[in-house]
Amino acid sequence: MKSVTVQGLTEKFHLEVLAGASRMDREITRPRTHRPGLEFVGYFDFFPMERVQVLGRKEINYLLTLSVEERKLHIGNIVKYHPPCFIVTSGQQEIPYLTLFCNQEGIPLLRTGDTTTEFIAKLDSYLVKALAPELSIHGVCVNVSGIGILLRGKSGIGKSETAHTLIRRGHRFVADDIVVLKKLGPSTLLGTHNETTREFLALRSIGLINVVRQYGRKAFQDETRIVLDIELCPWRENSLNNELELVPQFTEYLGVQIPHIEVQLQPGRDVAGLIEAAANNWYLKQLGYSAAEEFMKRIEDGMQS
Repeated sequence: MKSVTVQGLTEKFHLEVLAGASRMDREITRPRTHRPGLEFVGYFDFFPMERVQVLGRKEINYLLTLSVEERKLHIGNIVKYHPPCFIVTSGQQEIPYLTLFCNQEGIPLLRTGDTTTEFIAKLDSYLVKALAPELSIHGVCVNVSGIGILLRGKSGIGKSETAHTLIRRGHRFVADDIVVLKKLGPSTLLGTHNETTREFLALRSIGLINVVRQYGRKAFQDETRIVLDIELCPWRENSLNNELELVPQFTEYLGVQIPHIEVQLQPGRDVAGLIEAAANNWYLKQLGYSAAEEFMKRIEDGMQS
């Protein structure tokens, strides 16, 4: 199971450590945070104890309305579940009672100056990606007109060269050789690099190039949602489909099905142009438009007239 340490979280978001400094190695294994409002009033039936607990102004102000004994009781009830850590937002100061409990139980207590809403949005986004199931595959990832595409095929077939042509046409490069796929939801697959290969594209006969240095920052992006899986393969005579509307094919990664297209290679074929057409066609289908349906409708209208 993937995890993030409290220490890593502290460094990522520049958090102030108020208590529990000896247990910064505690692991966070669940994405998304939790605000323990109901738990402070004694309702624990669905308490997600594995999540980071965020205390905003509402939670702190409520605790301040309680007597010392009530406060000890309510905080003690939550602390005994040993969540990974507590994070106080908005730079709130009136929390010495929390410091005492967290030191006693060895639970890190952290503080940020960000507002509760702002911080939770940032932290949730980070944890969802950091803890997402992932898979590394051989291929190239590009973003064509805002549409994430995974290019696959045998080594040396021309994936990187095709990506280079797309970059020169104004599209964006994401990853070459090793593409890391992350599952962010039931139908959401993110494509990114593995940090080591970030910005690098390997071109046969040329060598390694840095896309950002050669073509500028606009030619690269860190990640993209994958919506098309395109496989480059050798030309096979009499095997191209010429139907008006091809039967949908899919490739499955981490349980997410991605539309699959096969592009056969032959000297003279504008492979980059075909990929642009595939991306634009996918986008139009999302809007409910089908060129084949319009074509057939024109034929029917012509026959009726």
